[in-house]
Amino acid sequence: MTPSAPTSHRAFVWLILVAALAAAAGLWLGGRLSSRTSAPALDSAVLYPQPRPVREFRLAQTSGKPLTVADWQGHWNIVYFGYASCPDVCPMTLATFKAAAKTLADRGLADRVRFDFISVDPQRDTPEKLGPYVAYFNADFIAATGTDEQLTELTRALGILYSRRVGSDGIIEVDHSGSAVIVDPQARVVGIFRPPFAAAALAKDLSALIAAPGI
Repeated sequence: MTPSAPTSHRAFVWLILVAALAAAAGLWLGGRLSSRTSAPALDSAVLYPQPRPVREFRLAQTSGKPLTVADWQGHWNIVYFGYASCPDVCPMTLATFKAAAKTLADRGLADRVRFDFISVDPQRDTPEKLGPYVAYFNADFIAATGTDEQLTELTRALGILYSRRVGSDGIIEVDHSGSAVIVDPQARVVGIFRPPFAAAALAKDLSALIAAPGI
């Protein structure tokens, strides 16, 4: 997927803006109509009006095992899409997730939440590269990727966008949404964490979601 850089980048930015406006409108309407009367007070997470089941998908974990919707059942999941060559946003995000995971572990909630890092740069992010990259932050984090067809199907279902292009210098450039998707223990998309991320807020909100009935 190597469209011309200026046109592709402008198109991606417009897609991000349109998606953000649509999400904002949906969240506003959801706030007016939502039946989530028992939702906890959250610092940074935004819950959707209604949970959405995740459709069947199949990606490849760097461990050699497949990643499917069944792997998202039984615990809360924070799913982030990025790539190992990302110069700043992705490593900062993983470092924040690492700190949040430590706080959750200190609270005895380590087995209640899982963090998944899914690469949208599968040609470069081989298992030999992606696995150690993610494990550097936390060995328990899941690292996975798939074909563009598999990734596009899943990202669209989760409301995430990404694109790749070859820059004028011949270097592959990747754009991707910055939000982290929240998937509940029933493998339903229930909301997002929007950047900038803060470890304390992530841990607080996840602790509240775990404790809240009917979420």
